[in-house]
Amino acid sequence: MSASEQQQWSHGSWRILSVAVEPRMQRELSMLLRATLPSSPIQEVSNYPEQKDLQQLLGAHQPNVCFVDLSGDTDTGLSLVNLINRTDPGIGVVALLQSNNPELILKSLRQGASEFMLMPLSDDQLHGALNKLIRVLPKERTEPVVHARTIAVLPAKGACGATTIAACLAFQIRRLGHKKVLLADMDPLAGTIPFILKVKCAYSFMDVLHRGADLDQDLWKAMVTSRENIDVLLSPESLSDAAMDLQDARPILEYARSHYDAIVLDAGSPYGPWNVSQAMIADEVLLITTNELSSLQGAQRALGYLHANGVQPEKIRTVVNRFSKGVGLSREVIQTALQSDIFEVIPSDFETIQKSLLEGKPIAPSTGVGKAIGQLAERIVGRSESKDKSPKKSGSPLSSLLSLFGR
Repeated sequence: MSASEQQQWSHGSWRILSVAVEPRMQRELSMLLRATLPSSPIQEVSNYPEQKDLQQLLGAHQPNVCFVDLSGDTDTGLSLVNLINRTDPGIGVVALLQSNNPELILKSLRQGASEFMLMPLSDDQLHGALNKLIRVLPKERTEPVVHARTIAVLPAKGACGATTIAACLAFQIRRLGHKKVLLADMDPLAGTIPFILKVKCAYSFMDVLHRGADLDQDLWKAMVTSRENIDVLLSPESLSDAAMDLQDARPILEYARSHYDAIVLDAGSPYGPWNVSQAMIADEVLLITTNELSSLQGAQRALGYLHANGVQPEKIRTVVNRFSKGVGLSREVIQTALQSDIFEVIPSDFETIQKSLLEGKPIAPSTGVGKAIGQLAERIVGRSESKDKSPKKSGSPLSSLLSLFGR
């Protein structure tokens, strides 16, 4: 496949409905889609939906491409291809076949399939199918959709200050003029955003996962709480067995990305499928470390794990927190050990922070810490043309957050 062909299919903004009923087909298709289209929202269904269920799926997820498995009940699969085509002719349908069966291929095309793929599924087949859909579908259905800039903040190890940076970053992004900002506490075990922001909500991201298929704007508003013009999605207050088994954050992020200008995710760790799924869909991954030797070792392990699990190295940014030139490892040593550049350095400001806490006064954004996080935000999302020019009040929530930095 040429570079121009790959550029062609990648320019489409794919919203995917996958109907795969055979276990092997499910595994192959899921792995292929997530590896090739990591930022595309995917709704996976393991049985053939009835007409009413199909209408709900199409309405809730608005796919522009559906993959339909014909390796199970062939007649039901063909009927589903026809039903999708009649319900919304603007959706591209790709038929999935167990083997090269010319008669079945012809039947699927007659029922409305635009293309077909054969097992074993391959990226070349997928690229070819998407290229064809770009040519045959209405242009407005495959043009890129503007999604929220999504930043996943991950600690290299505990006590790196990642949560404080995530919270401050969200407020800084808001100050840069991005009006719709979501801060999501995605740590199911020890989320501390509620403590830092002093907020409460009857719901958490677990409720969003449970109600994923029913999400609309009214329900979403009930799921989040607001703090000074940013929306906050909280972690569950108590640990449950369901939280221990979390695998995929996409159902939350797929909805949120189409309703915000920017999203900041506070992940509890770089490890496990739940956290990797956040890193996969994020536009930027901030790996927070300090210049302590143990933290550097944690950063090395985290980078290796993320790379091994398919997170693109070019979107991972290393941020060194609580940095002091006279204490700990130098910037050069850190960069050599990690074999990558440091994206941003957040200075250590212990005395100012302690004085602020004792006096009950916030740290101004003009301090070294405030300037560094502001610069980090601007490098990631830039300034919005519709910047909010309302005057800033003294003792702002941002300053209050900064005063908590380093706790």
